[in-house]
Amino acid sequence: MVIVTHSGKFHADDAWAVAVLNIVFPGCDIIRTRDAAAIEAADFAVDVGGIWDPASGRFDHHQKGFSGARQSGVPYASAGLVWREYGARCVAMLAAEHAGCQLPDDKAREIAYAIDADIVQYLDLSDVGVAKSAPGSYGLSAVVSGYNTNWLDEQRLGYGEAAEAYRMAQFRRAMAVLADSMVNAVKYRVGAMLAVEQVRNAQVLEGGKLLFLENGALPWSQVVRREMPKVLFVISHSIAEQRYMLHTVPLNTESFDARADLPEAWAGLRDAELAAVTGVPDAGFCHNGRFIASAKSYAGAHAMALLALDDVTKAPS
Repeated sequence: MVIVTHSGKFHADDAWAVAVLNIVFPGCDIIRTRDAAAIEAADFAVDVGGIWDPASGRFDHHQKGFSGARQSGVPYASAGLVWREYGARCVAMLAAEHAGCQLPDDKAREIAYAIDADIVQYLDLSDVGVAKSAPGSYGLSAVVSGYNTNWLDEQRLGYGEAAEAYRMAQFRRAMAVLADSMVNAVKYRVGAMLAVEQVRNAQVLEGGKLLFLENGALPWSQVVRREMPKVLFVISHSIAEQRYMLHTVPLNTESFDARADLPEAWAGLRDAELAAVTGVPDAGFCHNGRFIASAKSYAGAHAMALLALDDVTKAPS
């Protein structure tokens, strides 16, 4: 099978779209051209050709009259068009290969939709000019743009076959970065999905205000925020580091604002200094932001949690 996309400068939307197709249909030939005959003959034409018709493998958005947009109103570019058609299939394949998980169709669609909301729509927004460098000057779109040749590369390479080979290699490097981003996004969401029941069944202490997780690697914050309104602090066992962490519960994913902070007197202290303030001999550290602290033992972390809960009780309302 052959995937064609345009030559010249590439963007995150066409590189993402081609990367998705290359995962779903491995072993495709990838051609970057604006030759009309080559575009027409290809199995897939991405970001070029003037046609949006998934049934015939056409995923362009530049044609006059194109008005494709998500229900949210965010317009489609080629990344979103290809993801809309093949995103769930791509998610299922990556979950099987990289997480050892066979996802049912509805879960694959759910994860694909979440990745569109978190990543793909921003690639499209940047491409169509709604947001210059969404979601920031060093967001994914800007990072991918940096793989294009600049005038120094062109001065060094010229404009012949060597230059074209270099541009193609750079395009494939950008594809690899985006493919890694897909893998990471899928693994994170599959991990979160599989962790839900373990978090729900974790030990609840101190009248529901403290949660203990035996495996600190489990993603827990979303479940706690949504389903455990009384929990103020979480103790987790960092098996890899052989220590126990004391966490606050964030109010949302956008900030470190928490339901309750760790005591102000702990902020920025480590080892002996923190042990002196807390009375916990194996206390490790407390972050300046007062959202995480540590101890070498469960007993130490639990003692610190009790102090933190007492501090919340004494705090003026």
